[in-house]
Amino acid sequence: MQAWRVHRNGEPSEVMELEETDRPSPGPGQVLLEVRAANINFPDALLCRGQYQVRPPLPFTPGVEICGVTEDGRRVLATPALPNGGFADYVVADEAALLPAPDALDDAEAAALHIGYQTGWFGLHRRAHLQAGETLLVHAAAGGVGSAAVQLGKAAGATVIGVVGGPEKAEIARGLGCDLVIDRRSEDIVAAVKEATAGRGADVVYDPVGGDAYAKSVKCIAFEGRVVVVGFASGAIPTPGLNHALVKNYSIVGLHWGLYNTKDPAAVRACHDELTKLAAQGVVKPLVSERLPMADAARGVQRVADGTSTGRIVVLPAGGAR
Repeated sequence: MQAWRVHRNGEPSEVMELEETDRPSPGPGQVLLEVRAANINFPDALLCRGQYQVRPPLPFTPGVEICGVTEDGRRVLATPALPNGGFADYVVADEAALLPAPDALDDAEAAALHIGYQTGWFGLHRRAHLQAGETLLVHAAAGGVGSAAVQLGKAAGATVIGVVGGPEKAEIARGLGCDLVIDRRSEDIVAAVKEATAGRGADVVYDPVGGDAYAKSVKCIAFEGRVVVVGFASGAIPTPGLNHALVKNYSIVGLHWGLYNTKDPAAVRACHDELTKLAAQGVVKPLVSERLPMADAARGVQRVADGTSTGRIVVLPAGGAR
């Protein structure tokens, strides 16, 4: 079979190599899956660079989420077991963690429903307790993680303000349903949020960016607001001023979705059931901006690493997808 392999750490376009390799063999409690679609995530770029919190032994195959088919014909979502990730024709995954792929979505959309939407749901509902009528500020609103949060925020009845970089991404964010879009390159985020909320600020901030995005968020956070720390795509990890959180009476909450897989798998399945219902209703639909053949996977991962992509880029192995 074909699989992308990383033999040394570095930029994805430089270190990912497409190779012929043996199919992985399932271990106890695992199943073999034929990959129909593999979604590209920012952690795939971090894995290539050796900067992710998990560092699989070299060589490894990136690709943290897929839509695939089991040997007995079930169409499922899975997080493949590293070091044999999803940018391959076949993967193995834990049987207990498989989730049924929603019938309302094709393979590429289904692959993109998993980690990003689970992260959004847990961040907004379990960690921030977003309520209908509140104002949600989403950074990188046209990206894979941000676009999921926008749709889930609208589904929860919130007013959603999206922050993007550039007019093309602003147009995409509007199409996703943002009530207000702020172009950080040409507009003052703090002033725009305060104006839109009559000075109150955002009740919930969803921040997968860190750095300057976090610094500006806490300047326009509402009384009893919640900042959900999702990631640091900017490469800069902020240092929160706890004295500021005290005097402005807001909360800073972290969200590492992967922990729920081990500490509360029942909650992951309940979340998937809810996401499947929302997909069936047409309320959420992953924004798949590109569907790449296997040969172009490294280019796609590099685009995600560079922050030039919108929505989700999905790799389709040879043979295509439903």
